[in-house]
Amino acid sequence: MQLDLDSVTVRYPGPRGTRAAVDGVSLHLGAGQIGVLIGPSGCGKTSLLRAVAGLERCTDGRIVMGDRLLAGPGVHVAPEDRRIGMVFQDFALFPHLSVADNVAFGLHALPRPERKARVQQMLDLVGLAHAAKRPPHELSGGQQQRVALARALAPAPRLLLLDEPFSSLDADLRETLAHELRAILQASGTTALFVTHDQLEAFALGDRVGVMHQGRLEQWDDPYALYHRPASRFVAGFIGRGVFAKARLDAQGPALRVRTSLGEFVDAGRAPPPQPLPDCELLLRSDDIVHDDASEVKAQIERKAFRGADFLYTLRLASGEQVLAQVPSHHDHHVGEWIGIRAQPDHLVTFDRSHP
Repeated sequence: MQLDLDSVTVRYPGPRGTRAAVDGVSLHLGAGQIGVLIGPSGCGKTSLLRAVAGLERCTDGRIVMGDRLLAGPGVHVAPEDRRIGMVFQDFALFPHLSVADNVAFGLHALPRPERKARVQQMLDLVGLAHAAKRPPHELSGGQQQRVALARALAPAPRLLLLDEPFSSLDADLRETLAHELRAILQASGTTALFVTHDQLEAFALGDRVGVMHQGRLEQWDDPYALYHRPASRFVAGFIGRGVFAKARLDAQGPALRVRTSLGEFVDAGRAPPPQPLPDCELLLRSDDIVHDDASEVKAQIERKAFRGADFLYTLRLASGEQVLAQVPSHHDHHVGEWIGIRAQPDHLVTFDRSHP
């Protein structure tokens, strides 16, 4: 079931009047797609999720699911009438019920044979048919999360909302469950909207990912575009690891030319600006900086973080500018050492410093 938000605003009372926790957010999520909202704490992503669920009233705007208006001027459909499932951070499983009975909790209206068949179908879907009679506390955290997911999917919701459901689990398990969750949702054909603070989770799960900042949706796009074609400086700084190098955009020639202390770069697919822009920034991510001992450009290692397969080096150029470099871990250099580097950006992402 597709979901459409049109200029949705949610306001809360504050000491100086009301404040907009969600400010004019519009987005489209196609039927069967998985959308993910990320952003810093307090950016409004959970408030937006609660508005879709009906737990918060919209001050302005419209929420439409399929062809049904859920919220709009003079309209507020109660949460229990929206046919929306929710999965929370704490799983909220009933400890006195078995796994199967937890999954069956929202199916009391079904005849017993249909209820039993639906529970079996959901447990098969999440790979927990063998644990049907066990109490939840005997399961691992990841298995409990899959029980919560099965329970939310059992009533066949038109939309599933998930609010940081993996936040209490360790990092390795979160990554595994993110891939499992995507497979389960795709197998069931369920449209879902997910809130997380973890970018790797967002990229593993989302067909569309939205970055929120101060109540506004900065960009709603596929993960590749968010990383390589950020729509704002905030998105560029929030997604991935990188720095903004001082740059100058030249107005000469048929293509965009970007001059930096690391060299000149050309984007043949983009036209140059009508006038030179001397006060610009070029986004350089850690994977844009290559360790090259033969390079004339040298940088001093200020910090290094060992991450198994690679090091993340924080480097200082002779000009005083700082860059990050993601280097294979067999290139093990000491802090304070000067190494050769070259910039090799595949996408030239620039921002005018005079218009933040």
